[in-house]
Amino acid sequence: MKQKKVLVVGLGLIGGSMAAAISEKTPHAVFGHDVDGETVRKALSDGAIARAWEGETDPDLVLVALYPSAAIEFLREWGPKFAPSCVVVDLCGVKQSVCDAAKEIFTEGKAVFVGGHPMAGREVWGYAGASASLFEKASMILTPFEGTDKAVLTFLEEFFLSLGFGRITYASPRRHDEMIAYTSQLAHVVSAAYVCSPLALETPGFSAGSFKDMTRVAKLNEHMWAELFIHNKDCLVSQIDHLVQNLLAIQSAVAEGDRETLTKLLAESRKTKESLL
Repeated sequence: MKQKKVLVVGLGLIGGSMAAAISEKTPHAVFGHDVDGETVRKALSDGAIARAWEGETDPDLVLVALYPSAAIEFLREWGPKFAPSCVVVDLCGVKQSVCDAAKEIFTEGKAVFVGGHPMAGREVWGYAGASASLFEKASMILTPFEGTDKAVLTFLEEFFLSLGFGRITYASPRRHDEMIAYTSQLAHVVSAAYVCSPLALETPGFSAGSFKDMTRVAKLNEHMWAELFIHNKDCLVSQIDHLVQNLLAIQSAVAEGDRETLTKLLAESRKTKESLL
């Protein structure tokens, strides 16, 4: 693959890992930007980026790894300044709100925008947790606008696969947000609610793998996840409603001592899980 100029905006866990992976696994020249100067200096020292971004508008590829509101703000300020040959990909965990804003920014004659979401993470955040191997075998979701040049999508597929991603998944922004509300955001909601029991601090000696698994993602960045939840509130509230209905059904069967109904509900959940394996 011919060397490209790649700008990574936001050098936290995802952006820092992107920069490190690109620098380690591809011939591309990586420029980085972060509001925290110390983070930029560390990324330079580590070799994750070749140099700090100084406002140049000629990169071939821009990866925006910011919270959704900040990403939209960056796209509004800088998107129209990038060359028409530039490809801009946001890496936010929600797509509809970001893509809706981008559609108004990246009009005909402007840079090409494609929504993106790397399905990878850790229970840490910030540049300190970044790793060039974070995306190994992960799914990279792309949410291009209708009519996006196939050559651009081919380039992005080859680019992300070169970083270690195991598959490229395509979806509309709405479909992405519906699915992520269930597969990711709801899991964090459940874990956060579960660990808030008054018994949580009394678990040593009484817990094993189940407790560990259920509480793993409760160790979260509350600022980021609160923003992601609110940006995707319609889809997430719908999934919470489904969960509450299921919990109430189980609660009712337990409270009434209805072994037959309870066994049926548990069997349904087991069969669903087995079908996923």
